[in-house]
Amino acid sequence: MSTTGKQLFTTLESNGTLTVAIEDVTFPDPVGNQVLVKMEAAPINPSDLAILTGAADLENAEYSPGKYVATMPEPFNAGSKARHGLKLPAGNEGAGTVVATGEGDKAKALMGQRVACVPGNAFSQYCIADAGMCLPLGDYSSEEGASGFVNPMTALGFAENAKMDGQDAILHTVGASNLGQMLTRICKEDGIGLVNIVRKEQQVELLKGIGASHVVNSSDEDFTKNLRAAIDETDAFYGFDPIGGGKSVDRVFKAMEQVAVTKMTEYSRYGSTQQKRMFIYGRLDVSPTVLSPSYGFGWTLSGWLLFPFLQSVGMETMGRMRKRVLDNLTTTFASHYKKRVDLEEMLTKDAVMDYRAMKTGEKYLVTPWK
Repeated sequence: MSTTGKQLFTTLESNGTLTVAIEDVTFPDPVGNQVLVKMEAAPINPSDLAILTGAADLENAEYSPGKYVATMPEPFNAGSKARHGLKLPAGNEGAGTVVATGEGDKAKALMGQRVACVPGNAFSQYCIADAGMCLPLGDYSSEEGASGFVNPMTALGFAENAKMDGQDAILHTVGASNLGQMLTRICKEDGIGLVNIVRKEQQVELLKGIGASHVVNSSDEDFTKNLRAAIDETDAFYGFDPIGGGKSVDRVFKAMEQVAVTKMTEYSRYGSTQQKRMFIYGRLDVSPTVLSPSYGFGWTLSGWLLFPFLQSVGMETMGRMRKRVLDNLTTTFASHYKKRVDLEEMLTKDAVMDYRAMKTGEKYLVTPWK
């Protein structure tokens, strides 16, 4: 017996018209190891905004109940040519209750359970999910489990990646974010050095309050000096950046090189041989990434995405990571929300303009049912 409910879709046309709207949908019965989840909570993550808002002109968009229509400017529209005309669901992750299952044993075992899942269409009243990717929440609520995958597994992924590459310290350019706070707790638990960059004094106090040792405020006049000192003390020549655009990575590379040069025993016109590596894992700033290579020749900049990383490490490592998240869901991996909205409220101008700003510590949670 099929199930009906509301679901969010986003469509970008070739002329740059972006339409985000709630529609009534008939959900198919689950088969095999699929489960049908009645969704109860789903966070709006920066990765969701790539298709929800992108660089669209939301200030001048047309808003109506359960819908908004905006214009995607160039060159961003042309850069999204591959999605032109596609009606895409949204919402990477969320949590809810399994109300129907396929005939597979893994699926049947989840019947009636509250689970966290990563269906890719979590901004919906129901979704079909793979039982193997569902995390039973036990006594945890859907709200507690809604952000139990993307941020926790990403933060853990950074630590795992560093260990695999033989690194004892990490630098993170947005330390006070929800993910950044998780990373601070993980590094403290695992004995990994961590340099956090923040923008406000309150964020310095926040991170030090949860055990951070090296927090550098980019608003301070002596920021560069303090950043160099933190890198020198930790040997953090390996970092992660969700900003992407502008000079965020550039200034980190420069500080790393300045520290590395002080450790050289012999002069070289080419700079240090210290390997310096940064990963961009988001585009909070959609402007071009600006580099002014003056950091020797031992530097590497590359992208980092959660799902390719998990595929590379295999099911055993992923299973270990997921268990750690579940065991510490309300401590190390706790998420906090500024506001809760239903599907219709999610598409009002006030809400869209607010969560699109992606301010630190101001995450939204979508509760699909009024």
